[in-house]
Parts: sequence; structure tokens; C-alpha cells
Amino acid sequence: MFKPLVKRLLPHAHVSAHCDLPCGVYDPAQARIEAESVKAVCEKYQANEDPEFRTRAMLIKEQRSHLVKEHLWVLWTDYFKPPHFEAYPELHTLINEATKLAGAAGTKGAADPEVADKLLAKIDEIAKIFWETKK
Repeated sequence: MFKPLVKRLLPHAHVSAHCDLPCGVYDPAQARIEAESVKAVCEKYQANEDPEFRTRAMLIKEQRSHLVKEHLWVLWTDYFKPPHFEAYPELHTLINEATKLAGAAGTKGAADPEVADKLLAKIDEIAKIFWETKK
């Protein structure tokens, strides 16, 4: 029996890879850069009383905080694999705590440079594990 034309035109090769892109594209530095921006905005917000400036600062801080979360989620879902979580059982908790620090209860919802410092510290802990897995 003949296959339908569509099935005959579809590629037949099956490929697989351990990640969706070459591993070199992942780096926690992206989250850290955004978190440093968040901290700087928090400091500028605290030092300025102009309501228009503060509104713009809050919008930028919220956007950057969301980017921190996205960069951490990419590491969590695309880079880190079961062997990493087995070797570093604290990794799930670290990423959860860091994303919460970048969320509504953290830097996204407030302009506190101390919260931004806590976020940066969590990112540094994640980065340490990340670089240990790259050896």
C-alpha cells in the first residue's frame, strides 16, 4: 500500500540531544547582571523623591526582576539534569528561593536594596554549583 504523500515528504531521521542547544549557551551570569541592575534601581529609587522618576524606576525594576526569574528558570529546566540534582540536593531549594526573591514578595514587589543583596547571594550559590557541574 502507498503511504500518503504527506508522510512520504516528512523527514524520517530521528535525532536526540541532551539539551536543546549546545551547553555553552547557559550561564548564571545573565541572572546576576539583571539582579545587579535591580539592586542599582532600588538604590536610585530610595535616593530620589520625584514621583515620576520613582514610577519609571519601579517599572524597570519589575521588568529586570522578571528577567532574573526567566534566566534562573532556563537553568533549572534546560541546563540542570537529574544527576545535578542528585549531586546537589539543595539546588531545587536554592532556585526556588532565588526566584521568590526576584518575585512579588521580593525585588519585584519592593524597592529594598537588602532584598536585592539576598537575591544576588542566592544567584552566587547557584553559580557556584553551575560551575562545579561544568568541570
